[in-house]
Amino acid sequence: MKRIELPLTKEIALQLRAGDQVLLTGWIYTARDAAHKRMIEEMNQGKELPFELQDQVIYYAGPAPTPPGKVIGSIGPTTSSRMDRFTPTLLMHGLRGMIGKGARSKEVMQAIVANKSVYFAALGGAAALQAQSVEKVELVAYEELASEAIRRLFVKDMAVYVAADCFGASIYSGE
Repeated sequence: MKRIELPLTKEIALQLRAGDQVLLTGWIYTARDAAHKRMIEEMNQGKELPFELQDQVIYYAGPAPTPPGKVIGSIGPTTSSRMDRFTPTLLMHGLRGMIGKGARSKEVMQAIVANKSVYFAALGGAAALQAQSVEKVELVAYEELASEAIRRLFVKDMAVYVAADCFGASIYSGE
């Protein structure tokens, strides 16, 4: 098991291989379909994004309502292919890592390699377990999107797997 202190730099990404078990500690961002669409629209309009993409990790997730006494509600991964049309652009602008579930398109895999990025898989169906690694939550942008708003999470030892590495290997393709 590898432990990674975020942000996820290119140097760290180059050390990871598909299939590696990883524990992430540091700040990550949540964003799903609606937030991705909004970020791309704002980029196309020349607007500044609500957070700096360079060396950041986006978790494709929207938390459930926060129960009393908890930092966050259950927060499981969303199917990553829903973000595929937006991903290459975000990777070109510095995004280094993504967390989700399921295989990625050929275009995303090419962008991962070209930008020396990493795609992590989180275990689907383990949303309550993933929430236990979240220590802090901050609303960043698009509050009107409710659970799909962008949030900044501080995670400690969030368990993920390297699903696709920056050399083109993927646990989904058997390469």
